[in-house]
Amino acid sequence: MMINISKAVQLLKENDNFIILSHQNPDGDTIGGAFALFFALKKLGKKVKYECENSIPKRFEFLTDGLTCDEFDEGFVVSVDVADEKLLGEYIKTKYNGKIRLAIDHHLSHREFASFTLVENKAAACEIVLNVIEELGVEIDRKIADCLYVGIATDTGCFRYTNTTDNTHFCAAKLIKLGADNGEINRLLFETKTKTYAALEKLALSSLEMHFDGKCALMCVTEKMFNESGSDETECDGISALPRQIEGVLVGVTVREKAENEYKISVRTNAPVDACEICAKLGGGGHVRASGCTVHGTLDEVKEIILCTVKESL
Repeated sequence: MMINISKAVQLLKENDNFIILSHQNPDGDTIGGAFALFFALKKLGKKVKYECENSIPKRFEFLTDGLTCDEFDEGFVVSVDVADEKLLGEYIKTKYNGKIRLAIDHHLSHREFASFTLVENKAAACEIVLNVIEELGVEIDRKIADCLYVGIATDTGCFRYTNTTDNTHFCAAKLIKLGADNGEINRLLFETKTKTYAALEKLALSSLEMHFDGKCALMCVTEKMFNESGSDETECDGISALPRQIEGVLVGVTVREKAENEYKISVRTNAPVDACEICAKLGGGGHVRASGCTVHGTLDEVKEIILCTVKESL
């Protein structure tokens, strides 16, 4: 059932034990929104715990200070920034199948899986979580403000992407006024690279291919690259943005090896190409400028499949 913020707030006030879920391979928006809600509910005296298929990436660990999960068996399950139940990961999806009560999300491609669904077309889920927390009547301290700012900044590419709106800037300004350390957060997230990430980026760029008269740039990230660089999936967020940054490119594709004959595809586009349209044809989804999907086959087969799909959109 689709609901509004007032109904979501009512559900949060009526319950006491909460399990908050992020999607697998968590990014700043799902982490920031989940942690902000976590700390807000704790302020209301609720018991809360957090679960995710994967560990928190090192660059977001500064948000986990004071994050102590409570112990309880059954709770009101809330997902944040999860567009499709399968994005929770196989373990979490199976564990909470049919038990998710509330989904808070900003993807228009959202596929309903919760009892109650709050979806609004915002640049980041954290914009919605901010409104929820305000209506809950919780005072937003620096910790909550930092979490929400991280989500908004990361999902807008530090306010560079076309999904950024006047409301996005308004929310960010409000969070800065409430204590969000925007300067330090931006430095950590957008101006700092680990040595292992730098090594991975170098290897990934060596795989770069140009297609369709330079309108499509494709890059691969393999297990071999992870092993050689000492990096891992938690450091992959920035990789997906690289192909689209090349002059003349309308579609940037990153093919990331997940398992044998299984690849995660990240698509980033410039106008007028729709990334969500491309990924939807392959069973995925997301946003107009940033979307993803999973494709099975050998690396060469997967590249051929995604390139054929991209060609249709060019």
